Amino acid sequence: MEYIFLSSYRLFLGGCCLILTIYPWGKGNSQSLHAGAAQHTLHPMQDSLYFAGAERNRKFIDVEDGLYVKAVALERGDTSMAILTFDCIGLMYPELVRIRERVKQLIPGFTTEHLVMSSTHTHTGPDVVGLWGKDQMSSGINDIFLDSLVEWSAKTVSMAWQSRVPVSLDLATGQFGEDWVRNISEPELIDRTVSVIRLRDSINRNIATLTNFACHPTILIGVTKGGSADYVAGYYQYLDSVQGGVNLFLQGAIGGWVQPEDVPRAYANAIHYGRELGRYTSAIICQGIRSSTDRLVLRRQTLNLPVRNEGFRLLSQIGVIKRTFAETVPTEIACFRIGDALFATHPGETSPALSLTTRSLMQNSGPRFVLGLGMDALGYILKPTYFVPKNLIPHSPYLTSMSLGPDTFPEVENALKILLSLPY
Repeated sequence: MEYIFLSSYRLFLGGCCLILTIYPWGKGNSQSLHAGAAQHTLHPMQDSLYFAGAERNRKFIDVEDGLYVKAVALERGDTSMAILTFDCIGLMYPELVRIRERVKQLIPGFTTEHLVMSSTHTHTGPDVVGLWGKDQMSSGINDIFLDSLVEWSAKTVSMAWQSRVPVSLDLATGQFGEDWVRNISEPELIDRTVSVIRLRDSINRNIATLTNFACHPTILIGVTKGGSADYVAGYYQYLDSVQGGVNLFLQGAIGGWVQPEDVPRAYANAIHYGRELGRYTSAIICQGIRSSTDRLVLRRQTLNLPVRNEGFRLLSQIGVIKRTFAETVPTEIACFRIGDALFATHPGETSPALSLTTRSLMQNSGPRFVLGLGMDALGYILKPTYFVPKNLIPHSPYLTSMSLGPDTFPEVENALKILLSLPY
């Protein structure tokens, strides 16, 4: 068997820095779970990108602490899948389709329909939706950058796939953020769950850690002109330093407005709270349990969601959003099992109410992951009550203006009920 080990090795290709961790590889028992992980640093094109989130026309020309695309590839028997995360406002479904097409070329035989993606939703990352250009009628998307993001995403999946080794799974669940994360629309409605899964090789080296937690990364709005993962950067920094491997942050249900509150906007604060999340993650996973199984199962469903928001249709027609919003818009939901952990995706910024419902539908014994901005970034997915003006829910006029409409929540909920009723 051949052994290759490159730890945090930096490859400079075409002016981009690729940070890739490769571990000893070999198929071993084809019925055991194998996994590999890789990450790629996303550099802005000089003075050519707009920050997404908050106000328009916020350009950045540098990277403060590193923006990444990260991938974990998994295989058990004839089942394969991969999870991608991006430090951006929210990559949309058409880009997922493009990434799958490229992965199909790079990894013959890989089940590209089993490629899942999620975005951290940092508001100091690039505009990949189009809403935050120089003015209301101009798209903030840089097509060259978006094309390169698709290409490097596929290559990162490919490198993760090539580095896969037999792994064991550690699992943990906890609660976090009571002192700084709030739902400013419905204070009593919040999901503070932290779900963690760690994949380790035969000599207990960390291949990847996946952490699921819900909070807008918005501490750095107006603070920096450099791209940043916001508090997620502190999470990366802490776990990278104490355990290595590739550490992925999976955003949770942040719609209806879950965000940092009473936290002064300063870079030091963003890093502090992210490091505290990393520290908490490390503490609970070190006391976690070993998964009783290495099962790998994925089910997905495509659906067409009604578009009630005329603004989305107009912005689509004039090319600000480079995606077709007609009477309906296509999207996708996935539910999958990795060992004793169960995952479900939500295609936007969903209300914590849907997160709690999703968890209640899951019948597994281990951690339950709810991936907001999973597979898509269709704005806020709100309870229908937000669309009734007399309810006077704080911030509902803005939130509903950034939503497809009142049908989205029940449509997504019904799809999840169907998917999660199936065996995993």
